[in-house]
Amino acid sequence: MRAPDFWGRDGGILGPILAPVGWGYGLATRLRFALARPWKSDVPVVCVGNVVAGGAGKTPVSLSLGARLMKQGKTVHFLSRGFRGSEAGPLRVDPKVHTAQDVGDEALLLAAQAPAWVSADRAAGAQAAAGADVLIMDDGFQNPSVAKDLSLVVVDGRYGFGNGRMIPAGPLRESVAAALGRADALVMMGADEAGIGNHPGVLEKKLPMLRANVKLGPEAGAFKGKPIFAFTGIANPDKFFATLEDFGCALKAAKAFPDHHRYSAGEIHRLKSEAEEMKAALVTTEKDAMRLSAPDLSGVEVLTISIEWADEASLDAVLRPLFDD
Repeated sequence: MRAPDFWGRDGGILGPILAPVGWGYGLATRLRFALARPWKSDVPVVCVGNVVAGGAGKTPVSLSLGARLMKQGKTVHFLSRGFRGSEAGPLRVDPKVHTAQDVGDEALLLAAQAPAWVSADRAAGAQAAAGADVLIMDDGFQNPSVAKDLSLVVVDGRYGFGNGRMIPAGPLRESVAAALGRADALVMMGADEAGIGNHPGVLEKKLPMLRANVKLGPEAGAFKGKPIFAFTGIANPDKFFATLEDFGCALKAAKAFPDHHRYSAGEIHRLKSEAEEMKAALVTTEKDAMRLSAPDLSGVEVLTISIEWADEASLDAVLRPLFDD
């Protein structure tokens, strides 16, 4: 599903109406943490999470951190719940065997870089990841079953914390104060249009803010200035479309599907026909490609993304204590 419009910063009448239900949601989260007995790993656990429901860029950040730590000689294993996958785990993902229907699209992306485990029971997944020097949890910030050594909260600079209310009155998975109290640093994706840097909780805790941007892969150069028809089923499709336009692509049409949407052959056929009629290249994200069969993927251009850090020294300063003796 896509986030309702009233979850945005402008709020709306439904936010106040649903606020009491949101308070109950927040109370349940607090109780879960109060009653939890987290399992402690022998190796550092890095959690890449967020405060709002939906996409902020957690998986690309996880992949970027994994690549950086591997360059430093660390053996990285990823942990994922395998959202929308049928496997409960713990299971090590094999991209040659498993599909998005089995383990979810995010786990397949992670497994293409390093060993990745899916498990509905996060602690069981972490225990299964033998041989790792560091575990990176993609999501799981609100899951207290595993003790975290470093928690990075990813925030979309334009969306911020939305209307500041908890699900279903707003996009928050928990109160901002509670989340910032457990966070070790923020990862600000894009310009801080929402003013998160001036949030009282950020200022009070003096949280480090790591600034980053999404960067299109080199294959995007072939489409600069050319007509494209973009489609995607991610939590923040407008961000993908805006990135294409900012890069200089001539966006003739854009089609947004629900997050983690499982495309039918008929849907892809119609998209290809529409793109052909408008003489535009049909493009999608790497994450969407994980949910397409080989025949459906034929004729669809896949654009990869990476994370570009504004200050890599600050990033290394946040990661360094994990391995200090």
